[in-house]
Amino acid sequence: MTDFTNANPNLNPNPYAAPRAAVDDVYDDNASVQPVKLWSAKGRIGRVRFLAYMMYSYLLCVAGAGVLGGIIGAAGLGTPVGIGIVTVLALIPYFIFYVLVAIQRTHDMDWSGWMLLLGLIPLVGLIWVFKGGTKGRNRFGAPPPPNGLGVIIGAWLLPVVALVGIVLAIAMPATR
Repeated sequence: MTDFTNANPNLNPNPYAAPRAAVDDVYDDNASVQPVKLWSAKGRIGRVRFLAYMMYSYLLCVAGAGVLGGIIGAAGLGTPVGIGIVTVLALIPYFIFYVLVAIQRTHDMDWSGWMLLLGLIPLVGLIWVFKGGTKGRNRFGAPPPPNGLGVIIGAWLLPVVALVGIVLAIAMPATR
């Protein structure tokens, strides 16, 4: 029998020691971020970016509906049917964008995109606003990139626009 006790220590390692093999599936949590994909259901976005994208897409939807409404009005088609068509035309891309971004937000919480259906229950949709994402990588990829100034402004613009809308909704009937 050969004695390896005084030979190279790599040939006879301690059986109780931790393995020293290089493992490829261990990630440094802050090592990388994934790019943001706007029209995709793959990837992750954080809370602030989710709020900002919803605010900017809402403003774009309102502006698009205004332009389409102006065109319909100038063409003399300002009937209830024409207004309904304009509304649907403006809301279809907004709804598709919302679903894609909300799926990415769901992925950030390490949930399946199908969990978005929980948002149909009243007040449950606030989970997407208040629950934080997972730290580091999860099964949907690397963490989202840090938020820039435009994203932070868009996120703070959402409660401001909502508050102004509530105040105007209360004040407008009082002026009649």
